Amino acid sequence: MGPVLDLACGGGRHARLFAERGLPVVAVDRQPVALPGIEFILADLEDGSPWPLGDRRFAAIVVTNYLHRPLFPHIAAALDEGGLLIYETFMLGNERFGRPSSPRFLLRPGELLQAFPELTPIAFEQGQVDRPKPAVVQRLVAVRGEASGTRITA
Repeated sequence: MGPVLDLACGGGRHARLFAERGLPVVAVDRQPVALPGIEFILADLEDGSPWPLGDRRFAAIVVTNYLHRPLFPHIAAALDEGGLLIYETFMLGNERFGRPSSPRFLLRPGELLQAFPELTPIAFEQGQVDRPKPAVVQRLVAVRGEASGTRITA
């Protein structure tokens, strides 16, 4: 399997998970974090700078608890044929549980499905969750290409 991209990785929880399974990982965030054995790219994804990954492509991209809509086309373009996108973040309704509460950082109903029309959805859900804490989220797993041939190994 090719490299995995952990976009807006925060502390690197997901980057570490994939690296522990022997996968090459690239992690991007605006705050430096020490991730031994993982390629880390320091970049502010919202400051108007060019996409920090150029034309690099990834076998999988994971984005959690992060939303910056102008990145959607870059995320889709960075996904290899047969590559998997795993995206989970907050949506409208979450404001009753605290942060984030601004519509700027909350997805509209079904927005992730609409944001990646060039991908084939494998799984999608939206609504309230109770763990790890109460929140209202959207989750999308999608593949570039036909979903029938997708095989996840780690």
